[in-house]
Amino acid sequence: MKKLAVLASAAVLTSTSAFAADVVIGVPNWPSVNVTAHVIKVIVEENFGLEVELQNGTNPVVFEAMDQGSMHVHPEVWLPNQLNLHNTYVDEKGTVTMNTYGIPAFQGMCVPKFVAEELGVTKIEDLTDPDKAALFDTNGDGKGEIWIGASGWASTNVEKIRAKSYGYDATLELVEMDETLALAALDRAVEQREPYVFFCYTPHHMFALHELVALEEPEHDPEKWSVLQPTDDPAWLEKSEAGVAWDLAYLHIHYAKSLETSHPEVARLLASIQLDTDTVSAMTYALVVEKQDPEEFARAWVAENEETVLGWLQ
Repeated sequence: MKKLAVLASAAVLTSTSAFAADVVIGVPNWPSVNVTAHVIKVIVEENFGLEVELQNGTNPVVFEAMDQGSMHVHPEVWLPNQLNLHNTYVDEKGTVTMNTYGIPAFQGMCVPKFVAEELGVTKIEDLTDPDKAALFDTNGDGKGEIWIGASGWASTNVEKIRAKSYGYDATLELVEMDETLALAALDRAVEQREPYVFFCYTPHHMFALHELVALEEPEHDPEKWSVLQPTDDPAWLEKSEAGVAWDLAYLHIHYAKSLETSHPEVARLLASIQLDTDTVSAMTYALVVEKQDPEEFARAWVAENEETVLGWLQ
């Protein structure tokens, strides 16, 4: 692939410090943000001659670090999930900037197709039925389990609110664990045809692996959606209600406004990147299912999509 640097600044920039990377990308703990982070890293390194570092961190940690200048990029901010962080750092402080292009994303609760067809679990309200909820008992205590997401995800807190609002927090144990473990449990459940209910979202490779059904629920109503996060109020759970479906979410790249001064070419790139649901789902499939090395995959993807990347760099 030709070097894309012809569209970058004429001077090739080098690291300004022997001890710190020029650009630090925050990487929370889900697959699609990881692959997007690697793609951004490769583009910046290959075209601007900058040193890029990836650092793990939760959403609040990454936003605070962008505010302070120790991190520069969050590759995938889910809105409205992280709206409180967006409002604080983008709207109020003005230290973080958002790429205005958003990837549409679905969020909800899913079951394997055979659970819906053979066991009659098709609606979110079915989870409040003790007999149906007990179908999802995997540890023999008589109470079913539902995976609501990983610790540190804003959506996990929202799912606690939704469980309380619908009432299935009384019939099911709300399980928080790493997504890798949860999806491994899904794989086993499908293979053994055992009931499983879990938080699902797009873009995601899970829909390419299994026949899944999203549980039916009342359509989103902003008047019935009052959601706080722990950073908003210590009594966030008690004060929140969300007994309706999620609204359509959008995924946006966010970056430190300081990049507009320190590395304006990187800021312009981050403001121009446009991905879509199918592309991101295919990317995560390559990493998670095919077990491709994320750095090698990113370099191959950038090379194979030269025209697209050139468009972002103009």
